[in-house]
Amino acid sequence: MEKTNSNFIIRWLDELGGFWLFVWQVIFGGVFRKPSGRASAARGRIWEQMYEIGNKSVPVVMITGAFVGMTLAVQSFNQLRGMGLEERLGSLINISVVKELGPVLAAMMLAGRVGGALTAELGTMHVTEQIDALRVMGADPIRHLVVPRFLACVLLTPCLTIYADFMGVLGGYLITVVHFGVNSEAYWRFSADVVEKWDVSVGIIKGVFFGASIALISCFKGFNCAPGAQGVGKACTEAFVSSFLSILMIDFALAVFFKTLYDIIWGFRPIL
Repeated sequence: MEKTNSNFIIRWLDELGGFWLFVWQVIFGGVFRKPSGRASAARGRIWEQMYEIGNKSVPVVMITGAFVGMTLAVQSFNQLRGMGLEERLGSLINISVVKELGPVLAAMMLAGRVGGALTAELGTMHVTEQIDALRVMGADPIRHLVVPRFLACVLLTPCLTIYADFMGVLGGYLITVVHFGVNSEAYWRFSADVVEKWDVSVGIIKGVFFGASIALISCFKGFNCAPGAQGVGKACTEAFVSSFLSILMIDFALAVFFKTLYDIIWGFRPIL
């Protein structure tokens, strides 16, 4: 038993070290490296990935954001009405969506839709030795395959986060004002009193980190998957689970960091 645990720890540490080496190669060997003479081809690959990652993710992000806002409205209305605070429901819904639920749930949807696709695509290329063929031809697989996907995720995840926030706010408004009959002017006024540019900025910054983690983990799993269809499937599962956990851990770390920073700069602010 002790030997089994020891082997597991060694394998885990080896994979962790390989992942951070992969991150170093992507960031400093690809993103910040001086572009080659084929800059137009690189831009074309980035635009292609931006379409695949961004445009095709809009429907699922739209549905997720809208139902998050509507669910918050339904679940919170009776509690606030019992205290005579139903007009403040907008502030509770919108601050929750903008700071936490919008960025996190949008990232989770992207981890499932985009992360799985990236892992499967690169994993298949690894299994069929297409990545090795690129190395033989003198091309850098990380710059050619990983960097465009990484940049597309980093650039478009904040945009999709904003879209999820908008749909969450709109969904909460429809249930609160149209269905429950709360005064529209009070809904927006109390929301404006609570939700600040700082809150929106925090959600967008979280989106940048979430997008980076999804791309790096998914591409790493694809580059290092086991042979065969079973290996690709296992890599996709591991990529989603690892991305899911990293999103939660990054969200917690950034929440603590930004709360501390806010308290230092502006002081404590009540929600209601």
